[in-house]
Amino acid sequence: MKICVIGCGAVGSLFAAHLAKGKEAEVFAFDVSPAHVQAINQHGLRLSGEADFTARLQATTDPKSIPHCDYGIVATKSIHTLSAIAQTAHLFDDKSAVCSVQNGVGNEEIIAEHVHYVIRGTTFPAGHMVAPGNVSYDIKGDTWIGPFEPTGTPFSMVEELSTILTRAGMNTVALPDARGAQWTKLIFNAGTNPVGALTGLDHGSASFFSPTSEVFNALIDEGLAVAKALGVELHDDPKQMVLKAANAPGKHKASMLQDVLAKRQTEIDFMNGAIVDWGKKLDIPTPLNRAVWALVKGLEQSWTKA
Repeated sequence: MKICVIGCGAVGSLFAAHLAKGKEAEVFAFDVSPAHVQAINQHGLRLSGEADFTARLQATTDPKSIPHCDYGIVATKSIHTLSAIAQTAHLFDDKSAVCSVQNGVGNEEIIAEHVHYVIRGTTFPAGHMVAPGNVSYDIKGDTWIGPFEPTGTPFSMVEELSTILTRAGMNTVALPDARGAQWTKLIFNAGTNPVGALTGLDHGSASFFSPTSEVFNALIDEGLAVAKALGVELHDDPKQMVLKAANAPGKHKASMLQDVLAKRQTEIDFMNGAIVDWGKKLDIPTPLNRAVWALVKGLEQSWTKA
């Protein structure tokens, strides 16, 4: 069994390290950072925090050096999905499946343009890069995966990947329909990420400060209305998830805040932008999601004008 983790940033590293430690599959990591790849190959991939170990695996910036793989796990930022899958599609054939564990919605559609079978995925573990080859595992959580409906992915493939990941230490639930889990996280992320990005507050601080907490809830309410109109049954209550995450130890900075601090392009188009787009299609008003989308896009624009 060969598995390629495509995009070995914080979340990708969590999957790659656990899979490599589990030794049930031969693990390859593709990442565009030469320093990160070099550190992994020389010293192993180190996790600290919620898990503390170093795993050995093969990492590369050249996807042509990776052999055919049975499964792929795409963990890049959504803005890099097209580039990442275009470079790695040759690793997979009609007996392979590629699973997205990315934020937002719309990634599976992009992946499906390049590979035969696609698996829809949603993951809640979170972390951040400490240094090349070293990732802090900030928040534990489960992963839910299911067939991406248009590709007709056999459920047996979903179950096999789920079993391998769970035995490796990344608890993963196979679902016949994973849309509910995906939209649950989308609404959670769209409610919390832009607020952190625009205020600089970590998740707990924003949750317990009344003005920003009210914005969380208002953004979530718009997302809930869109999901209801789509007929998607949510996997959990996003508002309860906000409170649970707020009480987690440490001061976790949302991924979008991490991007803003580094002046990197964010995933706002795949989060709040996606809710706005679906709202337009379904005639559901989403003015607050539209507003924070515009503000974050404006913030990104400011970096190019500096």
